[in-house]
Amino acid sequence: MTIGIPKERSQGESRVALVPTTLASFKKAKLDIVVEKGAGESAGFSDASYEEHGAKIVDRDAALSADIVLTVRCLGAADGFDEDLTKLKSGQILIGMSDPLTLPAAVAKAAAQGITSFSLELVPRTTRAQAMDVLSSQANLAGYKAVLLGSIEMPKILPMMTTAAGTIAPARVLIVGAGVAGLQAIATAKRLGAKVAGYDVRPEVKQQIESLGARFVELDLQAEQGAGGYAKEQSAEFIAKQQELMGEVVAEHDLVVTTAAVPGRKAPIIVTEAMVKKMRPGSVIVDIAAERGGNCELTEAGKSVIKYGVTIVGPVNLPSTIPADASSLYGKNIATFLLNMIDKEGNLTMKMDDPIVAESLICKDGVITNDRVKQLLEAAK
Repeated sequence: MTIGIPKERSQGESRVALVPTTLASFKKAKLDIVVEKGAGESAGFSDASYEEHGAKIVDRDAALSADIVLTVRCLGAADGFDEDLTKLKSGQILIGMSDPLTLPAAVAKAAAQGITSFSLELVPRTTRAQAMDVLSSQANLAGYKAVLLGSIEMPKILPMMTTAAGTIAPARVLIVGAGVAGLQAIATAKRLGAKVAGYDVRPEVKQQIESLGARFVELDLQAEQGAGGYAKEQSAEFIAKQQELMGEVVAEHDLVVTTAAVPGRKAPIIVTEAMVKKMRPGSVIVDIAAERGGNCELTEAGKSVIKYGVTIVGPVNLPSTIPADASSLYGKNIATFLLNMIDKEGNLTMKMDDPIVAESLICKDGVITNDRVKQLLEAAK
């Protein structure tokens, strides 16, 4: 059985689905690897390094002709997917991040062509699946990089500094959202010496925030809880009350990093224009949720703008700005996921009683298998 690694074509995407050091586990499982020429160059991995680890360098058509094609972005999440789809054949297996809950139409196209596709964003958040959780591995890097971006934009330093000329007080940093990205942002800001506070609608994360040395911001609110460790979309009444109470908190901080997102939904607005107006000139907001519409009302995805004296950064695809490490982590995730379905003879065995397989499978043998994707397609008719 052959595994193909095509070069990512999406704008700004520097990651690659597998790095050379990950290939040993595939060779041990009796799988052959073909890699499109230049697939790893943007992440710092040469064709020669892939060859040294047992891969064969091929053109794009050959990489897309493999029995199993591994990607970072695929289906609707990938630029140029319609063109690539014409080169795929019925029965092939495609694995990657496809954003099926936002872009379900591409799933229907793949199903119509007989492609079997797994979307790694849908891997359940269970203990057994932790090593396959691409959302967590990439969010960790995003949280780290967001604080660095904010520190660059700020007109002051993060740590307290005592000098002969006087003492500089530490910057005040607020992290909104205590998921994987938020907790890493808290840890990074603390390591850099800032005075850090963290907020999340889930009161049970208070201990996690405080364990990192940050203050937990408590608001008089009762949020509805989501499943599997994800946040749940809240009511309009909740959001209005949240915004009212958050205004005072946001105004106290020099740097605000927002990370709140709900899978398949537009990001909730947490920082309003009115809140930005109350912030001190020179303050900075880094909105990790920019790709989903943003947690700040004034965020512009892919841009850094100044509004009312406040710099608002709307980064997109932050993990891709650290492509070597992001690819390494992603490669381990996708390798663990695939090898979970490979038997001792190197054959693929899709056990539908395995929640990891069943929940991440979105289409197979011409049929859309994911109920949420089917519902979205029905609603769009």
